[in-house]
Amino acid sequence: MLSLLSAALIAQTPPAPKPEIKPVIKPEVVVQPQEVRPLPGQLDSVLVFNSNSPEVVQTEGILLSTFPPAGKAHPQAHLDQAFQGQFDIFAHHISNQAKSSAPLRTLYMAIVLNNPSATPVTVNVLQAASYLSQPDAPFISLPPVTENNLGQVYAGPGDRVTNDILRGQRQSTWPASVVIPPQSNVLLLNVPIPVKTLTPPINGRSTLAHLRSSGPVYIASLAMYAKTDEGGQERAPSLEEWSNLLQTGTLSGPRDKTPTPPDAPGPLVYGRVAGVARGSRWQAQLSDRTTPGRLAIPKVGTAFSYPISTVARGAFGTGQVQSATMIKRYPDTAYAAHGNYGIQYSLTLPLYNPTEQVQSVAVLLQTPVKADDKPTALKFNNPPPSRVFFRGTVRVRYSDDQGNPQTRYVHLVQAPGQQGEPLVSLALRPRTSRLVQVDLVYPPDATPPQVLTVRTQAVPPILQPPTVPPGPSQAPQQ
Repeated sequence: MLSLLSAALIAQTPPAPKPEIKPVIKPEVVVQPQEVRPLPGQLDSVLVFNSNSPEVVQTEGILLSTFPPAGKAHPQAHLDQAFQGQFDIFAHHISNQAKSSAPLRTLYMAIVLNNPSATPVTVNVLQAASYLSQPDAPFISLPPVTENNLGQVYAGPGDRVTNDILRGQRQSTWPASVVIPPQSNVLLLNVPIPVKTLTPPINGRSTLAHLRSSGPVYIASLAMYAKTDEGGQERAPSLEEWSNLLQTGTLSGPRDKTPTPPDAPGPLVYGRVAGVARGSRWQAQLSDRTTPGRLAIPKVGTAFSYPISTVARGAFGTGQVQSATMIKRYPDTAYAAHGNYGIQYSLTLPLYNPTEQVQSVAVLLQTPVKADDKPTALKFNNPPPSRVFFRGTVRVRYSDDQGNPQTRYVHLVQAPGQQGEPLVSLALRPRTSRLVQVDLVYPPDATPPQVLTVRTQAVPPILQPPTVPPGPSQAPQQ
C-alpha cells in the first residue's frame, strides 16, 4: 500500500520546470561612415619605469631592475639604465594564491631607488598614487557615463590611480620628496598585496608616479612575502632585506607569454611590459592640415575620428602605432609599451563652423571594433557585449553656449564596439570657433584602441538664428 501511495503521489507531482535557456544574442554589426585621421603630435621623451611582467606574481624576486648588473648574482635581471630629471614609475601586479597548497601569505611590493653618485640626490614626488583592488577599488559595475567632478567614481585600482593623476594629486601616503645619500638605497614604496581575507585569494595593486630627480638614480621593483616577527605576526620586509634580494635574487615568476617579434607573420602575442619606455605624455592640437589652429567640423550627419592608444595590427588603417618605444627590456617581455598604460593624452580641438548656419557638434570617446585596414567606416556592436574594454575618467574643458568656462570630469565604461555618448555638445554659430580640451590618463585594465570623434548633427530649429528681412540699406542693387 505504501508503495502504491508513493507511486500515486509521484504521478500527481507536476514535473519540475526546465531551466529557462536564454538565447545567445549575436550583436548586430553597425557600420558607421567615419573618416579616421592620424593623431597629430607624438609622445614626449620622458622615460617611464614600466613594471607589468609578470602580471601575476607567485615567486619572490626582481620584477624590474634598472640597476647596473656588475656584482649582482644574476646580472641578466638588471637593465643598467639611470633616470635623471623628470621620469615616471608605473607598476601593476597581482598576487594570486588560489591554487597554492601553502598557507596564505601577504605579498609585498617595493620600489627601491639608488643614488650612484658621490653627492646626495633629491627626488621630488610630483603626483603619485597606489591602490589595491580590494578594498581600495573593487571592480564594481558602473553605468556607461557618470559625472565624476568629485573624483569618487572608479572601478578597479588602475581606474582609481589614473583618476588621481589626471587631477594632479599626490596620495597622502607618499612623501613630497626623498633625499638619497651618496651610493645608497632608499625605499620609495613598501606596500602589501593582501589576500588572506579574500575568496578567492586574489588581489592586485596599481601604482603610478610622476617624479623629478636632481641627479641620476637607479630603480627596482621587487616582490617578497611578508616576514614574521618573534610573535609570529607578519611584518613588512626591511630596506636591508630588500637590498639583499636586489643583490642576490633573480627574476620573479611565473613568466608571462613570450611576445611575437615585430613584423612576424601569424598570430600576434603582445606580451607584458617590463623595462624602460620612452614617452609619458601625448600633447597635440588637432587642426586642419591646410589651416593650422582651426579644425573645421564635419558636414551634418557625418563624423571624423582620431585614434587613441593604437597598437600593432590595431591602427584603423592610419599606420600610426602609438605604443611607447622600449629602450630597455627583458628578452621575454613586450617589444613596445602596448596600451600606453599611465600615459596622458592632452588634446586641444579648435572647432570651427565654416557654414552660414548654426551647427550642433559633439565630441565623444568611442571603442570601435579593432581593425587595421584602411577604413571608410568604423564598426560598432549593437548591443555591445558585457566585457569592459575601457574604464576611466576623461576631463573636458570648454566654453558653453553662454560663453562660460566649464570643466567636466566624466567617468566612462565602454564595451568592445560601443559608440559612446558625447563628452560635450555645443551649438557653434556661423563662422565661429570654440576650443575644446580633452585630457585622459590611459588606464590600466583598458583594452586599446579607442577613438576621439567629432560629429555634426542636425540642429533643432530653436538654435537657428531668426531670418531677418533686409532693411532699406540692405536692399539688393538693381
